[in-house]
Amino acid sequence: MSMGSGGSSGREERLPSVLEEQLSGGDRMLELTGRHLKHLPGPVCALSSLQKLYISGTGIKELPEEIEGLQELRILALDFNKLEEIPEALCRLPHLTRLYLGSNRLFGLPAEFSQLQTLRCLWIESNYLYHFPRALLQMPWLQSLQMGDNRLKTLPNSLPRMRGLRGLWLYGNRFDEFPEPLLRMTQLHILDLDRNKLTEFPDLTHLRRLRVFSYDHNPVQAPPSVADTVMVVGEGAQEFLEAREERLQKLRDQEAEEQEENESEALQANMKNDSSVLDDGMDNSRIMVKAKYHIDLNVMR
Repeated sequence: MSMGSGGSSGREERLPSVLEEQLSGGDRMLELTGRHLKHLPGPVCALSSLQKLYISGTGIKELPEEIEGLQELRILALDFNKLEEIPEALCRLPHLTRLYLGSNRLFGLPAEFSQLQTLRCLWIESNYLYHFPRALLQMPWLQSLQMGDNRLKTLPNSLPRMRGLRGLWLYGNRFDEFPEPLLRMTQLHILDLDRNKLTEFPDLTHLRRLRVFSYDHNPVQAPPSVADTVMVVGEGAQEFLEAREERLQKLRDQEAEEQEENESEALQANMKNDSSVLDDGMDNSRIMVKAKYHIDLNVMR
C-alpha cells in the first residue's frame, strides 16, 4: 500500500503483528498511543470500518491525506504530538464525534474544519491559538470545547451561535477582562476561566443553567455573583459557599416554619368546619324531635 503525505517511501507496509492482533478479534479500535512513529502507517488509513483510533504521544508531525479513508471513525486522539496543522482530509470524516488535539503545535484550524458537523467534543488545549478559530462558529452542535493553555485575549461577538455548547474551558489564556460574549452564553453548564488576568466579574446570576464556574488564580478580589445553584471554585469561594449555604438554610427553615403554620391554620379551619357541621346536625335533630313531638300531640288530641 502506497503512502500519502504522511510517508514518502512508496513501498509496501504492513501493520506490526501486535496491531494486527488488536484487529483480529473484530474490534473496531486501534491503539497506537506511546509508539514512536515518524508517520501514520499507511495500512491504518485502509481500515475503513475502524471507529476508534488513538495516536497520542507518538511524535508524528503530520497526517496523510489517506486519513480520509477512515469513514466510520467516531473517536480520534492525536494529543501530545508535534502537529503544526490539520489537513483538509481529516475534515471529511463524516461520523467523527470526539477529537483530541491537545498539546500539539497548532496555531489555528482550517476553514474546512466546520465540515465536521457531527463533532460533539473538541479538546485543543495547550497549543498556540492566538485567535478563536472562526470555523468553530459554524459548528452549533459542538457540546464540549477545551481551549485551556492557549494565547487567547478575546472571544468573537458571534460566539453565542454555538448554542449547543455546554462546557467551555478557557483556563490559562490571556483574558484581562471578562469576555462579554460569555454573558450571552446562557446555555453553558461549565465555565472555566482559571489562570487568567481577570480583576473583576460582571453579574452572572442570569446564567441560570450554569452549574460550575471556576475562576481560581486570577487577581480578582471577590467571588462573582452567580445563581444559588452554581458551584464556584476560586479564591474566597469556600467562604462564599459557606455563607450562601447558611443563608439558604435560614430560608429553608423559614419556609418550613411557614408551612407548619399554614398546616396548623388549615387544621384549625377544618376542625371549625367540622364543629359547625356537627352543630348544624344537632340543631336539625332537635327540630326533627320537636316536630315529631308536635305531631304526636296532635294525634293524641
